[in-house]
Amino acid sequence: MSRDDDIVLVISNAPDLLLAKRIAHVLVEDGLAACVNLGAPVLSIYRWEGEIEGADEIPMWIKTTAGRQQALIQALARLHPYDVPEIIVVPVIGGSAPYLDWVRAQANGEAAH
Repeated sequence: MSRDDDIVLVISNAPDLLLAKRIAHVLVEDGLAACVNLGAPVLSIYRWEGEIEGADEIPMWIKTTAGRQQALIQALARLHPYDVPEIIVVPVIGGSAPYLDWVRAQANGEAAH
């Protein structure tokens, strides 16, 4: 059972850099995420409606808390243009204590340290 202040990593992709930046900005500005990393474009290969497709996408790694993840998932789904956007939540089992404390503070809307 996770606690609300446990750190989680939310993984997603955006169809282009401009939209990825917009999503990241909204998530951080609204206090749903402490930080969003945007990666270099990757090629995603997948089956959609019976056809194999490929698309360039921008990876997004979003750091937040378990207590904020549902609100973040809802916001991400609302901001995302895909019918079924990738949204995967991965538990963080450890890391640098000062960084994890910073993530908690940011995701709870506390002033930056």
